[in-house]
Amino acid sequence: MKIALAQQNYTIGDFKGNTKKIIRCIDRAKSAGARLVVFSEQAISGAPAYDLLNKVTFLDLCEESLEEIALHCDGISALVGMPTQSINKTISVAALIENRKIVRYIGKKNIESRDEMWHIRPSKGCEYLKIGDTKIAVVVGEDIHTEHEYGEYADLIVNLTNSPYSRGIVEKRYDFYRQLSFMTGKTVLYVNSVGGQTDIVYDGSSAVFNSRGEAIALLKNFEEDFQIVDPDADMPALEIPYQNKTVNVYRAIRLGLRDYFEKNGFRTACLGLSGGIDSAVVVSLAAEVLGPENVRVLLMPSQFSSDHSVEDARTLAENLGVQYQIVPINETFAALTTTLGPVFGELPFDTTEENMQARIRGMMMLAISNKFGNMLLATSNKSEIAVGYGTLYGDTVGALGIIGDLYKCEVYDLARYINRNEEIIPLNTIMKAPSAELRLEQKDSDSLPPYDILDAILYRMIEEGQSREEIINAGFDEEVVYKVYGLVVKSEFKRYQACPTLRLSSRPLLTGRRMPLTNKYGY
Repeated sequence: MKIALAQQNYTIGDFKGNTKKIIRCIDRAKSAGARLVVFSEQAISGAPAYDLLNKVTFLDLCEESLEEIALHCDGISALVGMPTQSINKTISVAALIENRKIVRYIGKKNIESRDEMWHIRPSKGCEYLKIGDTKIAVVVGEDIHTEHEYGEYADLIVNLTNSPYSRGIVEKRYDFYRQLSFMTGKTVLYVNSVGGQTDIVYDGSSAVFNSRGEAIALLKNFEEDFQIVDPDADMPALEIPYQNKTVNVYRAIRLGLRDYFEKNGFRTACLGLSGGIDSAVVVSLAAEVLGPENVRVLLMPSQFSSDHSVEDARTLAENLGVQYQIVPINETFAALTTTLGPVFGELPFDTTEENMQARIRGMMMLAISNKFGNMLLATSNKSEIAVGYGTLYGDTVGALGIIGDLYKCEVYDLARYINRNEEIIPLNTIMKAPSAELRLEQKDSDSLPPYDILDAILYRMIEEGQSREEIINAGFDEEVVYKVYGLVVKSEFKRYQACPTLRLSSRPLLTGRRMPLTNKYGY
């Protein structure tokens, strides 16, 4: 029996566009002689739809779209993911269509995602259907991880899912389904969404594993794809490709950035270009995704900016072909310090003046955004956001952060990958010691541990949830660990005011690790 896997990029609430994609895939599957076509979870609505799932009109439009889709299912069965209302609650289901009729809904039992817990309610779980002589267990979403008894009663397991991208997830997902198929002795087929939805990126990577745990179909990562498989045929085993984490992060950012702009109707972007590694990586990605003609940057040097930083920024802008202007902030900063002079009196220069410079730059970039309609991209990385090494309303401003879930060392990895074929980002930008350049001879290491040590501590603290004692016992300096922990706790209030940031890890700050602001005991 031929089965079609339809891995598509949906837009939340675009019922017309999503329905058109689904119907196109159904027609394609019929032309290929498929008996069944499978779509991802919540394909009709797009996901995550959050509080839209509580609106009756939104759910009604899902049903109307499903009825339109059903009219095209003559001679083929379809499993289409969607939200629907059941006994005054919204559930996530796989709708089964046969002979142009909506036959039944198979719901999701386990709700594990934070993005769904307040909007989706548990349903019955795995159910069975029969197409021809093949008995199929249909499982929606995370139920695939908890309800394994279906393997005893079915010839084939089909999973409709929405599994977001995070570093390392593709290979973990492959390994899970491979083991599941081998342990149950059944062919396992899963279809995942692909595309960016605000700060979430779905990577696709749908696949089919036969009863021996061998991959017999592997759909593309980070792209729409469509494949026909025949589990009854002796299909050759495929080698699962090596998943390079830096390459996957690069592709995830490109997809998330592109869809954020396209799905929201934005065209152009702007950012401040400092000559440092973070803004260099952001502008390089923006120019590649949006086109250099749609990216505008300002170089905003102060009296503390080094000549090589300005030159590095200029070289990068010219390498990329983006619009750039040099607008020094010296006079603005001098005017502001003079205006506040009577208030500050004889108090010495400190982080106040440093933050004033960052806020001047932030204000100028917001002015550019307002005047020209450019969406401002934030350039902070996860290491800085975690320890609060960024000025609120200064260098943290933006409509979207695209590297805010990458540690500093990962940003350097990404820069080197961007330069894989030619030197786009000046080598000096990658090699020089990181500095905010807000005071004379300033370096990040003046305030923070070296980034390789800082990132290792933060990873254990954030991704692995380790305590201070556990990190110290792993060999890290006690004083450094306590300092980093203190910085992370004290800067939580900044993260509450952060812009949307593409989720690229298993524990994004705030969305994946939400801590109370009142945490003076530093847990």
